[in-house]
Amino acid sequence: MIIKYIGFLFTLLWSFTFIKTQSLFKKGSGFLITLFVSNISWLTFIAACFYGFKNFEFYYVLIGIGFIIALVQLTFGRISLFINSKFDNKQNLLRVKTVVEYFIIIAILYYIFA
Repeated sequence: MIIKYIGFLFTLLWSFTFIKTQSLFKKGSGFLITLFVSNISWLTFIAACFYGFKNFEFYYVLIGIGFIIALVQLTFGRISLFINSKFDNKQNLLRVKTVVEYFIIIAILYYIFA
């Protein structure tokens, strides 16, 4: 039973991380991320919640969901603080973010058409 619960938590963590990641991108690249990643992650998150409510006690599921959401939010907050501390010039941070976004768009398009 503990293996199933750990799998449930891992699925919640995996899907909510991708949902949270989608919010970091601009509108153009965010559209592709939303189309191909975030929608599937929302479905996975909802399915994992349904699986949890079906197989585990109600408060265990609520504790798991709350723990995962808090963990992802805190992790993204700490990563944001760390990245902002490494870039004194915010223009450089914006340039790096733009390059990463275009790389992700190219990788998604390559995966689709290759």
